[in-house]
Amino acid sequence: MSDKIYMDWAATAPLCKEAAIAMEPFVQGGKDNIIYGGNANSLHSIGRDAFSAMEHARETIARGIGARPDELIFTSGATEADNQALLGLTRAAIRAHTGRGEHDFKAHIITSSIEHDAVINTAKLLEDFGCEVTFIGPDSHGFIDPQRIAQAMRPSTVLVSVMLANNELGSIQPIHEIAQIAHQGGALCHTDAVQALGKMIVDVNELDVDAMSLSAHKICGPKGVGALYVRHSDTCDPLIRGGGQESGARSGTQNVCGMVGFAAAFEALCGDRDRLLKEAQRQRALRDQLYERLCSYDCVHMNVPCAPGSENYLPNIVDVHVDGFESETMILRMDFSGVAISGGSACASHSLDPSRILLAIGMQRDAALCSLRFSIGRYTNQEDIDACMKAFDTALHWDKRKEVLAR
Repeated sequence: MSDKIYMDWAATAPLCKEAAIAMEPFVQGGKDNIIYGGNANSLHSIGRDAFSAMEHARETIARGIGARPDELIFTSGATEADNQALLGLTRAAIRAHTGRGEHDFKAHIITSSIEHDAVINTAKLLEDFGCEVTFIGPDSHGFIDPQRIAQAMRPSTVLVSVMLANNELGSIQPIHEIAQIAHQGGALCHTDAVQALGKMIVDVNELDVDAMSLSAHKICGPKGVGALYVRHSDTCDPLIRGGGQESGARSGTQNVCGMVGFAAAFEALCGDRDRLLKEAQRQRALRDQLYERLCSYDCVHMNVPCAPGSENYLPNIVDVHVDGFESETMILRMDFSGVAISGGSACASHSLDPSRILLAIGMQRDAALCSLRFSIGRYTNQEDIDACMKAFDTALHWDKRKEVLAR
C-alpha cells in the first residue's frame, strides 16, 4: 500500500474501481476478447456490440446532465471539447450571417479572463481569424459579474463562454444568469464544466446553456476522453473532419473503452443526486477544516474569502499563499514528506510565472508566486488531512539537512 497522500484532485483523479471494472474487457488482449475490441461503426455483430456499449455510455452521461443522447458528442478530452465549442459555434454563426448576405459580418465573442487555457487560447485564435473578443475580468473574490457581460453584449455577439467553476479558486459562476443575458442578446452560451462535474449538480436545463464541456479524468474516469454537449447540432460545426463519426460532429474511430469508463465513473459519482450532494457536503467539511488549520499559521492567507460552509466555492479546493515561501519550494518539501499538492493549475505547473488567475483577482505578484492549491476528492479522508498538515508543518520548519536530502 502506498504511503503517498494525494491532495491534487483538481489536476486529475485516480481511476475508480467502477471504471476499471467496466473497461477491463476492452483492454484485455487476445483472440478470446476480440468481441470487445470492435469498431463501433462496423456492421457485423462485433461492431454492433461496440456500438451498443458506446451508446449506453452516451445515454448514461446525457441522462445525468439532463440532455438527450443525440446532444452529446464524445471527444478526446475537455480541451478538444472547448476548442470545438468556441470554433464550431462561432463558425456556424458566421456562416449563418453570411448566408443571409451579411458578408462583412464580424463575430464578437465574450469570455472571462480566468478561463482554462483551452478557452483563452482558442479565443485568441479566433481574434487572429478576425473575430472580436472581449475578456471580462473577475472581482477580487473570483466571480464574474453578469452585469459586466450584459454591458459587453453587442448586436454582433454570437457566443458567451464562461466556466462553471474555476479550477484554481473554486469560485462557482452564475451561469444561469449569464446564459439568460446571452440569449436575450441573441447569442449562445457555452460553459466549461470540467471542475464542477462531480462536486455539484450539473444540469444543462437548470444552467440554460447551449453547450457544455466535460472531462472523464476529473471524476475518476480514464484520461483521453471527454464530451461536448450541444443543444442544437446545426449551431456547431465539426472541428475534426474525416469519416463522419459521432453523427458527423466529430470524426475519428471512437474510443469505446474510454467512453465506457467515463460512463461508469459518472454513474458512480453523479448518478444519484442525493449521493452526490452528500459527498459534496463531506468534502466541504474537509475543505473548511483544511482552511482553518492552514490559516492558523500567521504566514498563511486565503486567496479568496471562502467562508466555512460556503457553497459559492467548490467543496474540494483550498487556495492559499504562504508568506516568504515560493510555491515550488513548498511543493517539493511537501512531496519529500509524501504529500502531493500544486501551485495552481497543473496545465501551467512548470511555468515560473505567477498564476494569471491570481493576478486577475488583484493579487500582488510576490503573493501569487507563493500560492498553493490543495484539492481533495472521493477517497480523501481525515487521516489524509492530518498527514497533510503534519507535512505542511515540516515544510515550514525545514532544516538544511532535509534541503540537501531533497536535492
